[in-house]
Amino acid sequence: MFKDNLIHLRKIKQLTQEDVADKLGVTRQSVAKWESGETVPDLEKCRLLAELFGVTLDDLANFEPDENFGLAIPPKGKHMFGLVTVGDKGQIVIPAKARKLFDISAGDQLVIVGDEGQGLAILKPEYFLSMADLIKKDKNG
Repeated sequence: MFKDNLIHLRKIKQLTQEDVADKLGVTRQSVAKWESGETVPDLEKCRLLAELFGVTLDDLANFEPDENFGLAIPPKGKHMFGLVTVGDKGQIVIPAKARKLFDISAGDQLVIVGDEGQGLAILKPEYFLSMADLIKKDKNG
């Protein structure tokens, strides 16, 4: 997984092995060995690679494309939780992984906002209210 993720991320960023080596202070041969699976970089170099590519260290090491519908490693902090089906009364089931990550429990209230050009967003009321306060302060400030 690591070697495949490294190759994929390097190509997406349109970097050569030499470019990556220069940014990490290693030889091109080291990067080539990482990509062939012959060796694995130390933890500090892995951290720098994750930072360079804007992904989490965990995703760099463990991401499998089939987890994300065959899509590439998502940027750090961005998630795709899967597809949901809208019921006949408009209800959806939020995937368990999303509920856990965002601390959403049964009975919680959520705010749905929409932009006709971009789609819908689901927010916890406290986040929505804090954003509204910031907008209000900016407008009055």
